[in-house]
Amino acid sequence: MSAPKQELTPAQQELYDWLDDYIGSHRHSPSIRQMMEAMGLRSPAPIQSRLRHLQQKGWITWQEGQARTLQLLGAGRLRGIPVLGAVAAGGLVDTFDDVQERLDLSTVLESRDLFALTVNGDSMVEAHIADGDVVLMEPVHDPAHLRPGAIVSALVPGSGTTLKHWFREGSLVRLEAANTAYEPIVLPAEQVSVQGRLVAVWRQI
Repeated sequence: MSAPKQELTPAQQELYDWLDDYIGSHRHSPSIRQMMEAMGLRSPAPIQSRLRHLQQKGWITWQEGQARTLQLLGAGRLRGIPVLGAVAAGGLVDTFDDVQERLDLSTVLESRDLFALTVNGDSMVEAHIADGDVVLMEPVHDPAHLRPGAIVSALVPGSGTTLKHWFREGSLVRLEAANTAYEPIVLPAEQVSVQGRLVAVWRQI
């Protein structure tokens, strides 16, 4: 078990909180100059002093004089959305104050070059994607790796971009709606440009 961390002064806490936010957002530590600018200081000496104290008190590791070696000890501020339990469609379950699990979407959203599209129309309603939803898409660099039935955004000649289930059938591509009111789109594979694969659906209630 690690030793308890010593209490910080307000100035040390201010720097630590900023470091926690910065490293959480950028996935690497900032430079001394960036810390100076964030703290409104013109000299590196106060920053270096605060870093030494943070290290002595067990809040960070840092190798003075070596760029971007700073690391926070422990988890820092809890990130993500707390997962409070399961929910039954016909009733409620208890939730608990001592949350052990959190749903952290930041690594997914920041590491996969995702892009978002707003859905227009009802052709995918049976896949629970409705008009006005926002879909998060992961770029597709090689459609040959798509599994049959994957939901993709595809550029179709004369029709623009469409959201459909993807099927490759020899030299043809079949783009199938999730709504029986719509006929499948069947085209030569070379005429269809796949832009992205569905990762998640965002619906604002």
